Amino acid sequence: MANKIKYGIKNCYYAVATLASDNSATFGTPVALPGAVSLSLEPQGDNTTFYADNIAYWVGNGNNGYSGTLELARIPDAFKKDVLGMIKDTKNILVENMNAPIVHFALLFQFEGDVKATKHVMYNCTATRAAESGTTKAESIEPQTETINIEAKSIYVSGLSADIVKAEAGENSDSTTYNGWTSTVYLPTAAATT
Repeated sequence: MANKIKYGIKNCYYAVATLASDNSATFGTPVALPGAVSLSLEPQGDNTTFYADNIAYWVGNGNNGYSGTLELARIPDAFKKDVLGMIKDTKNILVENMNAPIVHFALLFQFEGDVKATKHVMYNCTATRAAESGTTKAESIEPQTETINIEAKSIYVSGLSADIVKAEAGENSDSTTYNGWTSTVYLPTAAATT
């Protein structure tokens, strides 16, 4: 039976990526990003239609990845260092480095379903710093969240001879791969035959 609904984001992880000259990637070990509140990623790219002979002669689809936001209860210090380029000094103070290079990473997460969770990986992400904001405490404590902007682009996978943006594992996926989803970043090796 297939999922009828999805709800609830959880099990967010990031894995730092190293991109090669052909845009293929290798990934470090995934690190937990606890406290996921919401994720919203919108597809980027437009369809192009070329008209000839008084018809839509050719239609092309531009896939430029995704762009959006990840809201967390609090951005972990490890992510601030590994991805956002902050520096920890000898007194254990995090310092923002204005010349920090852009770090690419894979973002792993899952959405719950009524039957089984669907696990996702976005392969070539970059993130921006979170805004600093807060409000005073009143009669009750209202948790303040932190939001980062994310761009997700493609990587090249030679086993598929394709540029890929994301992958997802669900109820019919290989159980070993599904169960170990956050242990390593899954990279497809070949297309399925029909």
